[in-house]
Amino acid sequence: MKILIVDDSKAMRMIITRSLRQAELGELTLFEASNGAEALACVASDQPDLVLTDWNMPTMNGLELLQALQAQGAPPKVGVVTSEGTVAIRHAASSAGAAFIITKPFTPEIFRAALSPVLR
Repeated sequence: MKILIVDDSKAMRMIITRSLRQAELGELTLFEASNGAEALACVASDQPDLVLTDWNMPTMNGLELLQALQAQGAPPKVGVVTSEGTVAIRHAASSAGAAFIITKPFTPEIFRAALSPVLR
């Protein structure tokens, strides 16, 4: 499984990476991008199976990334990892095509529960 982690915080990308490894989801190949624009380039070159994106980022935020991926057709599955789990954000993310939303703080078990149905 190839997963692209998109977050403007290097520290958060490292925390997500560690949590994914601890979730024991099988063999994972992980890539990183620091904003949505970088993520679009990574999706084109690396063709991940799943994109995990933050909601608030400079240059291109998570919603804009979701919309851009949908516009390209046949997008990878996308999950949102955010500190803002409001009803409005959850609705906007799911309406834009997000497969799931994980709110911070999270645990490896939360990742396992959210990703297991998506990885089937």
